[in-house]
Amino acid sequence: MELKDAFKELPTPCYLVDESLLIKNLKILDRVQKATGCKILLAQKAFSMFSLYPQIGRYLAGTTASGLFEARLGHEEMGGETHVFATAYREDEFEQITKLCDHIVFNSFNQWQKYKDAALEADRECGIRINPECSTQDHAIYDPCSPGSRMGVTRAQFVPELLEGISGLHFHTLCEQNADALEQTLKAVEDQFGEFLPQLKWLNCGGGHHITRDDYDVDKLIVTIKRIQETYGLKVYLEPGEAVALNTGFLVTTVLDLIDNGVHNVILDTSAACHMPDVLEMPYRPTIIGAALPDQKPFTYRLGGPTCLAGDIIGDYAFDQPLEIGDRLVFCDMAIYSMVKNNTFNGMNLPAIAIFTQEKTIQMVKQFGYMDFKNRLS
Repeated sequence: MELKDAFKELPTPCYLVDESLLIKNLKILDRVQKATGCKILLAQKAFSMFSLYPQIGRYLAGTTASGLFEARLGHEEMGGETHVFATAYREDEFEQITKLCDHIVFNSFNQWQKYKDAALEADRECGIRINPECSTQDHAIYDPCSPGSRMGVTRAQFVPELLEGISGLHFHTLCEQNADALEQTLKAVEDQFGEFLPQLKWLNCGGGHHITRDDYDVDKLIVTIKRIQETYGLKVYLEPGEAVALNTGFLVTTVLDLIDNGVHNVILDTSAACHMPDVLEMPYRPTIIGAALPDQKPFTYRLGGPTCLAGDIIGDYAFDQPLEIGDRLVFCDMAIYSMVKNNTFNGMNLPAIAIFTQEKTIQMVKQFGYMDFKNRLS
């Protein structure tokens, strides 16, 4: 079966992840690990499709989490190293975190002092998240270096006297960026925190590295990692989420209705608000196979979801032929920040989840129903 044929066979809406494309990405990431000796972790906040964790675990060193539930998922389903960072930990969860996680990163020295004894008694490696105050991207909602940010410790707030027991430093400042942005950020890290690096075991450079994108400078990344490790005698960690599953997933949807009220509106069985919220939050425009920008092809439509939210609009797209009720449209790059952000607003059902296997067959992983909606409520 070809991928295009699989799109016709699926129930809709449905996420389909191409296993061969995933492995292609993983091999690129593994190349970086092998060339440098660094360790790369899956950031589950972007992609938590644990049915594929055994495959991912063959290439990556483990997972990183933003809290207890992600930590447990990574620990149970992939194994390897389990790292966690949270802006603040809950007292009633921290004991469980110490049992699950190899590395625990704290957002402030307040948190470090509060949980230090418990973490060290559990023989966990501990880190402090730093804020190098070096913004290299213009997505304000994703910029942890913006003025007044709650993310990480600035140099002015840094307390060297409290570093005893700290194994490493962590920063996460990038968003969908190339190696030059990491290079720039590392200069700021070295300028502000370099004096402390020789006494540490590791430096975690966070996520936002688009390593598997076609134009990404992998060679520059390798040189940069090697320099840092050799200069300071420490291990580098990277925590990409998007790069693991970038361009591996699709969302297949069906045209439910056509409404012409001065704008050619199309109602789909998938929703921006429920199934691809980054379209509204970033904002972000996903590509559709066979479609183009408005007016670049003969027939332009505004695609929207079936919810009652007036702004549940995916965008305007142009097609070679008129759309008809029952047509299927396929959105690209839908593995990341989609399943992990889904919701059931308006009682929308969640899209099914499937894998297009290396053997070119469809493996249906999960289909949802009424009880998935009801069990989130009370």
